[in-house]
Amino acid sequence: MEKLFYQDPYIQTFTTTIIKQAQDESGKWYVTLEQTAFYPEGGGQPYDIGTLNDNKVIEVQEINGEIRHYLEHPLPEITQDVKGNIDWERRYDHMQQHAGQHLLSAAFEELFSYKTKSFHLGKEVSTIDLDINELTEQEVLEAETLVNRIILENRKIETKWVTKEELSDYPLRKELSVSENIRLVIIPEFDYNGCGGTHPHSTSGVASLSILSLEKQKNMIRVSFVAGNRVLKQLHEKQQVVSELSSLLNAPQNGMAEAVTRMLGQSKEQAKELKEMKEKLLEYEATALFSKTEVISGRTILKSVFQNREMAELQSIARKLVSASDDINVFLVAENAGKLQFVGARGSKSNLDMKSIVKEVFAFINGKGGGKENFVQGGGETTVTGEELIGEISRIISNV
Repeated sequence: MEKLFYQDPYIQTFTTTIIKQAQDESGKWYVTLEQTAFYPEGGGQPYDIGTLNDNKVIEVQEINGEIRHYLEHPLPEITQDVKGNIDWERRYDHMQQHAGQHLLSAAFEELFSYKTKSFHLGKEVSTIDLDINELTEQEVLEAETLVNRIILENRKIETKWVTKEELSDYPLRKELSVSENIRLVIIPEFDYNGCGGTHPHSTSGVASLSILSLEKQKNMIRVSFVAGNRVLKQLHEKQQVVSELSSLLNAPQNGMAEAVTRMLGQSKEQAKELKEMKEKLLEYEATALFSKTEVISGRTILKSVFQNREMAELQSIARKLVSASDDINVFLVAENAGKLQFVGARGSKSNLDMKSIVKEVFAFINGKGGGKENFVQGGGETTVTGEELIGEISRIISNV
C-alpha cells in the first residue's frame, strides 16, 4: 500500500482503488486501498477520520501489514474507485501537537539533559513524562521560551528514510525501537528523532506552544502542554473565565487576587459567626429539652426524636445536656433519609451502662456503632419509627 501521508502530509483529498472490503473478527466493516492519505494510529499519534465516497471513515488501524479503514457503513459491492477526504482540522491539529512534542522534548534535553520517557497526544491537552523527580518553574519557562524561539525561526522539519548503518551520522535524541524501515524526523541543529508520525513542513506550522501544568507521576514529572490552534483555544477559554470572575467579583483583572483574598477572609469570618450562632441555638434547644425528663426505674431519663438532623448535632445536644445535669441519661433519635441514627449519653453521677443498652438497641434496628460506657452513637434501618425505638429504649431501661 502506498502511504501518501509520508509523501506529503498536506494531502487532504485523493482518489484510489479498493483492494478489498471485509469484516473483522468483531464484525466491523473496513476497506484496504491501493494508496491512502489516512494516517493509522501509531507512535503516539491518533488515527485520521474523514470520508470515502461520502461514507464516514471512523477509525484507521495498521494490522498485519495492511491499513484498515473502518467504515460507518459498508460501501456498495460494485464500488471500485473511491475518493478520500481527510478531516483536515483534526489531522493538522495532530501535526501541530506532534511537532510541538518533538520541540518540547528536545528543549528539555538541550537545556537540562532531561529525557522524555513517554508522550500522549490527547483530545484537549497533550503530555510528556520527563525522567526526573522535580522540575522548577524557571526550567519550565526556559524550555517554553526556547521552543517558541525555534518556532519563530521557521526551521525546516525534514523527514528521511535511513538504514541502520546510516544512523551513526545523526545525533539521535533517543534509541530507536526498530532496525528497519527507519524514518527520521529532523529539525536541523536542534532535534534528530526516529518517528513515524506526521508533522508540518516547518516549525512555524506549530504556531506556538504553551506549558499548562506539571504533575508528579511516580518517579517522573508529567508536563501538560498545548500547541498550535489549541493555544488560542486555551487563551479564549481562560479569558472568558477571567471576564466572568471579574464581573462576579466586581474587580479588574489585576485586582482579582486581592478581591478573592478579601472574600475568603469574609467567608471565614461568616463561617465562624454561623458556627457560634448554631452552637447558641443548640444550647437553647438543649435547655428546652429538659422539660421532657422523666423517671424510669429510679433514673432520670430524657428521650427525644428529631427529623433530618446531623449526627454531629445530636452529639452536641447530648453533651450539653449531660454537662448541665450530672445524673441525667439522654437518648436522642433522628429519622434521616431512610435510616435511624441514635445517640446515648449519661451524666457523671449516673451508673447506667450505655454500651450494654446500645447493643440491644442495635439488635432492634439491625444497626451498628460504638462508644464508651458513658457515650454511644450509631445507626440502623428504619424497620421501626423513631417513636417506636424510643419506646423500646424505655423497655430496655425498665429491665436493667
